[in-house]
Amino acid sequence: MRRKHTYIWVSFVILIFGIIFVPTIVDRVRSGEIVKNDRMSKLAFIEVNGQKRKVPSFSFINQDSLLITDKDYLGKVYVAEFFFTTCPTICPVMTDNLVELQNEFKDSENFGIVSFTINPRYDTPRVLKEYAEKHGITDLDWHLLTGNKDSIYSLAQNGFYLVAHEDEEAPGGFEHSGMFALIDKKGYFRSRRDAANNPIIYYRGAITEIQGMNSAGEKEQISILKEDIKELLKED
Repeated sequence: MRRKHTYIWVSFVILIFGIIFVPTIVDRVRSGEIVKNDRMSKLAFIEVNGQKRKVPSFSFINQDSLLITDKDYLGKVYVAEFFFTTCPTICPVMTDNLVELQNEFKDSENFGIVSFTINPRYDTPRVLKEYAEKHGITDLDWHLLTGNKDSIYSLAQNGFYLVAHEDEEAPGGFEHSGMFALIDKKGYFRSRRDAANNPIIYYRGAITEIQGMNSAGEKEQISILKEDIKELLKED
């Protein structure tokens, strides 16, 4: 008899749950609230002291001698890097990977790329234009930017938290990161999470999909970067 009463009690609880909560869940699904929240949760915001990191204001000249600011990228998902045209090591690989992204999202008006040179003394708009033509950079929303050296270094180190400075002992005379930063339509840094549920923060830009991994055993991340760009493009 006790078991029978238990079954009746469980059935009663299930019935109440269905009456109270199921209609609400259905309404949320219809409105897209749950779908949107689930999609948003796949890519983490990068936080510092509990605050979401956002790209700070910047203003530089591009390869066409046009003034480009951070506001030109609002409403676009974009990838950012720091490079220099005479880099003898990782920059050519990074550029090839960005060209791959350019071609992958060529039909999207809401995707862009920004490349900040860390050697502005040499990388004038003319030099950047020649570099763009040489490497097949055709996207109108891919700006190669040059300007005041201190402003660029400050943006890299204090805005993007990426290494960028002169170093006589480094190949080509400059030390910089081989990482890509992913920015959403509102200017926030985003990334997917690792196995421990922590944001990876940056994506390895110096390993191609064809290589698979580098000599240190680090796996390429261009393939997952493509997936994450697609996710952000779906967001409002």
